Amino acid sequence: MSLTLAHAATAPAHATQVFVLPTGATALPPAAGTDLPAEARRYVDAALVDEQKLVALNHFSHQHYFVVLEKKRTPDLTLEALRKAGHQLQAALKKEKTSEVFIHNLSENPEAALTLAEGLFLSAYQFEGYKTDEKSREAAPLTQLMLVGDAATEAQVTTLQHVLEGVAFARDLVNAPLNKLNAQQFAERLAEAGDAAGYTTDILDMARIESLRMGGLLAVNLGSPEPPTFSILEWKPEGAQNEKPYVLVGKGVVYDTGGLSLKPTPNSMDMMKCDMAGGAAVGGVLYALAKNNVPLHVIGLVPATDNRPGGLAYVPGDVLTMHSGLTVEVKNTDAEGRLLLADALSFAKKYHPELVIDLATLTGAAVRAIGTEAAAVMGTAEADTTAQLLAAAHRVHERLVEFPLWDDYADHMKSDIADLSNLGKAEAGHISAAKFLERFIEGTPWLHLDIAGPAFLTAPDSYRGKGGTGTGVRLLYEFLTRQLA
Repeated sequence: MSLTLAHAATAPAHATQVFVLPTGATALPPAAGTDLPAEARRYVDAALVDEQKLVALNHFSHQHYFVVLEKKRTPDLTLEALRKAGHQLQAALKKEKTSEVFIHNLSENPEAALTLAEGLFLSAYQFEGYKTDEKSREAAPLTQLMLVGDAATEAQVTTLQHVLEGVAFARDLVNAPLNKLNAQQFAERLAEAGDAAGYTTDILDMARIESLRMGGLLAVNLGSPEPPTFSILEWKPEGAQNEKPYVLVGKGVVYDTGGLSLKPTPNSMDMMKCDMAGGAAVGGVLYALAKNNVPLHVIGLVPATDNRPGGLAYVPGDVLTMHSGLTVEVKNTDAEGRLLLADALSFAKKYHPELVIDLATLTGAAVRAIGTEAAAVMGTAEADTTAQLLAAAHRVHERLVEFPLWDDYADHMKSDIADLSNLGKAEAGHISAAKFLERFIEGTPWLHLDIAGPAFLTAPDSYRGKGGTGTGVRLLYEFLTRQLA
């Protein structure tokens, strides 16, 4: 994206400016729009008395916008209202073909300007795509968001810029089709981002994956004409505050046909370029951590392949021997994501991590349970750790719903001929899938995020947009940076 955030001491005359006003404002504060004529101030005051939340003044050469800070039920929801106001504001700026805007914070909330800018930036995201006509390839006019004075510090602006770049990077990956982003290209894009940000990348090829006996990843790859990859991303700065690393694992199925258990195309297979959204989010988080030089040791693991029914594709009834040594009976080749993740989770244990978090577009059951408004979370981490992740989810409004992981659900994954089946019952599919994963990460604190609902949207939703949303990047960045002493 060409949109950048910056800090400015003051706004120049005749610049487009945005003022965030205090909750319940019924008149412009003296500091807002000091150059406005009396008639214009009266117009804005009347709109505020009328309880309008976004007021626009068009001076033809430039505009003034006034956003009223809404008081919501919780502080987190107040910030979310500002992100949504940023979405409305972006539409107005786009209509006026504004290139630069200066944002002031006159409200009682010190985070208001930053949060408004966040919603505006995310709303302005556009996937470059592959259209060839001139109009479609025209660059967006908005290129600069300037936060003025004490609306934010320069460091806060830079930090936010890098986090939002991480989100845009993840969105770009998710939106790319298979013929532009196979497993090898996916790994290379992650490595390129590492070179730009400062994290290291080790891409394991087929031979190394075979030597590690990653039976799940290898089985899913059998039907593909292209080899799998296993990317290890590592951010280990000098002075990292954690002795044991945090490990993030992301499902990297670059396209999922369902294998021999073929998916129907309408409203299903046609969207399956998004099945690597977990891996994309891991890349986005590592990018943001490295760019912001966060003093934490974090490792990302991204097993990647497509899942096709060709060649020697694995079939229902096959028994696989996984990286951990456990055996799995394949009941459905469309339950493939858990096979990749199982190998990666087992591999993660070698790092003796503080915590493992995996992200995956894993089950339709999670979508049916909670829709696209949230992701499901389950795991074996301490209750306090889970509570911290849930709190982070509310702060960035990438909400999580915690589901139980009771031992009873292990019965759903029993097999007559192997240690486990890869398919559970029709009920509670997102829970039984997590129960399957648990067997491969036993003895290590772990949380599983099923992001199947919010990772890819088929219709626009405010600043989340349409297509890849980058779900997980802001959430895990918020959670991890809160772990700093």
